[in-house]
Amino acid sequence: MRQFKLLGAALVAPLWLAACGGGGGDTFGTQVAAPARGQLMQSPPAIITSLTPTGFTASLNASPTGQGLLQLTGTPVCGVDVQYIKYGTVGGKNEATDASGVLMVPTGTAPQCSGARPIVVYAHGTNITKRYNLAEIADSTNPANSESVLLAAMYAAQGYIVVAPNYAGYDSSSLSYHPYVNADQQSKDMIDALAAAKSALPAGKASAKLFVTGYSQGGFVAMATQRALQLAGTPVTASAPLSGPYAMAAYLDAIFYGNVALGSTAFAPLTTNSYQQAYGNIYTTPADFYETTFATGIESLVPGNFDFTTVFSNGKLPQTALFSSTPPAPPFAGITPPTGTGATDALFALGFGTNNLINNATRLAYLSDAIAHPDGAVPSPTALPLPAAAPTNTIRIAAKLNDLRAGWTGPTTPTLLCGGNADPTVFFQVNTALMAGIWSAKVASRLVTVLDVDSAPGTPGPTNPFFAAKAGFAQQKAALFASAGANAVVQSYHGSLVPPFCNAAARGFFSQF
Repeated sequence: MRQFKLLGAALVAPLWLAACGGGGGDTFGTQVAAPARGQLMQSPPAIITSLTPTGFTASLNASPTGQGLLQLTGTPVCGVDVQYIKYGTVGGKNEATDASGVLMVPTGTAPQCSGARPIVVYAHGTNITKRYNLAEIADSTNPANSESVLLAAMYAAQGYIVVAPNYAGYDSSSLSYHPYVNADQQSKDMIDALAAAKSALPAGKASAKLFVTGYSQGGFVAMATQRALQLAGTPVTASAPLSGPYAMAAYLDAIFYGNVALGSTAFAPLTTNSYQQAYGNIYTTPADFYETTFATGIESLVPGNFDFTTVFSNGKLPQTALFSSTPPAPPFAGITPPTGTGATDALFALGFGTNNLINNATRLAYLSDAIAHPDGAVPSPTALPLPAAAPTNTIRIAAKLNDLRAGWTGPTTPTLLCGGNADPTVFFQVNTALMAGIWSAKVASRLVTVLDVDSAPGTPGPTNPFFAAKAGFAQQKAALFASAGANAVVQSYHGSLVPPFCNAAARGFFSQF
């Protein structure tokens, strides 16, 4: 679920921006110290940066990665005002708090830039650095820079208003933790950011069209938001959850069974901290769950001051070893690590070692419950692949509470599910394909569309609307393999190969409506 990195420092170009304030923006407008849910803390919000179409195009053309993005997005048609919003929301215990985000507003006189514009509310991918701020599009040192540039080029510069929260617990938020993959809280955060952003827009600027999307963690958040809006009766025009861990209970079961996802050692404390804060019963002390080497300070480690590189190089987390290479009990030797998985044997083996994060007592308790109360999808899919009816392990109970297979019957508005079948981080079969199977009737009726960008492109034509996304992905994957080898493809697959093509597919999907 790792946040992708796409563009980098080359896109910081003073020629195409006019910086009007820093990320905090605290000297602008009326200030609200204790905002209600969805209330702006600063009204009007500060315009941090204004982009012009020609300047933005020039800055993208200045680097090979920017040129590649332009091929996907097309030349910017609109200028973009990038505004920093701060608003009231809630934490994982439903406690009042605040969060920040970005509002990108198209500018210009072209028909697709003026008048009432559709809104895309976007949920970002996992990042462990607290200073993550999507409003800092001009700061290449901010970990959100690449995703911010992609949002501006893909959506805002093509006429969509973009609302994207940084999430509670990040940037200037006063919340001391992040409610990671907490479906209830994260959907509320998105809805609150949307309400705050709408209140900042001039009358008549937003149309009635609302699109919901997001990548990785954000794919999960997007689907949870779609569900929440649908259950509340709020119209959603269309949605596009991208590469998300929708089936949380099945996904965690797969990992504990030994299919250790790439990046799990960073995701584990985010998930555990979030559920401990929300439910209070995951452990008595962190040492109950983690190995002693890593238990001290882990509750405040992520999100924090480290990025993905330094958190490992400084020894705060093991880079790959989620579990011990010693089986938690003799019956589990065959899955410590698993073998016979084919190409993923080597990948899953990286998840085991002697300097591991989660202790064997935790894994044994989890697996014992998974065997006694099996999930309908993992390890052996059943005819009704739903979460276990009555798990007793506290992590599995928390995962079921946040599993998007439960609590609704699926989308009632057009939905695109996009991902790549070889994703080593958020497994396609256990998430995207699983949801598609559960919603098979909706897939058959074309209410739900499933796109595997790593499938054969086929031939261009009206019956193959995603040809360009699949062909572009195949070309980029092949080029990376030729230049850097198979391992580079695995390492980049979820973080940089899939996201731009799924976002391009999402925009094409939205354009139909």
